[in-house]
Amino acid sequence: MHFDATGKVSLDQIYTQPDPRPYFSSLRALDYCIPEVAKPHFAKLIQEYQATQGVAVPTVLDIGCSYGVNAALLKYGLTMNELYQHYSDPADHDRDALLARDRELACTRDRFLDTRFIGFDSSQPALSYARSAEFIDDAVHADLERADPTERQRTQLAEADLVISTGCVGYVTHKTVARVATAHGERRPWMAHFVLRMFPYDPVAERLTALGYETDLMEGMFRQRRFASAEEQSLVLDTLAAEGVDPEGLESEGWLYAQLFVSRPRRAGVPAKKDEK
Repeated sequence: MHFDATGKVSLDQIYTQPDPRPYFSSLRALDYCIPEVAKPHFAKLIQEYQATQGVAVPTVLDIGCSYGVNAALLKYGLTMNELYQHYSDPADHDRDALLARDRELACTRDRFLDTRFIGFDSSQPALSYARSAEFIDDAVHADLERADPTERQRTQLAEADLVISTGCVGYVTHKTVARVATAHGERRPWMAHFVLRMFPYDPVAERLTALGYETDLMEGMFRQRRFASAEEQSLVLDTLAAEGVDPEGLESEGWLYAQLFVSRPRRAGVPAKKDEK
């Protein structure tokens, strides 16, 4: 196994395949579940946005969307178990047959939430598949850690009413989040990010505060996946110790855990909280 600088096993290869079968087969073995865990929290925030902002069909931008998993769960009400089963069945299908099967799945499912999804990722193969499968409605292929968005990308990003992610923060930083937040120029999208506990969120929260946001750490610890090996667990525990994070009862038991941070624009005239990050 190859491990990255954080101690996590490198799974880069599963995000750049022509179709998502390697992605789902690899992550199923690790009980990867964070999209399913995040689903009710995202759904609640989307429904709150619809009710308070008067937007019937909000546009959701998913940072690090890979093959459109969050979109599939939130638009069509699919579960991770259904997707694991869906992509384990057609082992002899080629990519075109698999895509046709996915489009049929999307057409036959009732809408779970009335949303429009924009997928944002640095993997062109994953984005291409998610768009062709009709899980996402538009795609932004960019690396905003290195450069500002192009005018075309900025226009796409500016359409976002809400921004979500389930594991990309730590690999993307405040640079990407700020460039997404300011794409519109004036209007700020709501945000909800599930962040592994090994990655400090303060730099992102502080940048969002400067942009007029109020960030709340929501109650709870949320399982992402099992460790791939004892070695990965040991390396991640070292990283947590270096960050001053106590793993007892959480990562020490064999799972990676995330926390949920929700950021909304402050109302005009309302000062930032004194303890706001």
